[in-house]
Amino acid sequence: MKKVQVESSNIASIGYDADSETLEIEFLNGSVYQYYNIPENIYDGIMSAASHGGYLASNIKGQYSYSKV
Repeated sequence: MKKVQVESSNIASIGYDADSETLEIEFLNGSVYQYYNIPENIYDGIMSAASHGGYLASNIKGQYSYSKV
């Protein structure tokens, strides 16, 4: 999975695997979470959002299953 460093007050990098529809978020505190069954348009949305953390909170958390890696 290719990860992209992002400018965020809380998120260090974001990765996405289109084949498995897995979104991986690495936070600045070192924790890593994977979110499952994420459509590509949601990945595109978080990558283009003015606030990556805000997009994550509004459009992903609580709506998709996840696990801490």
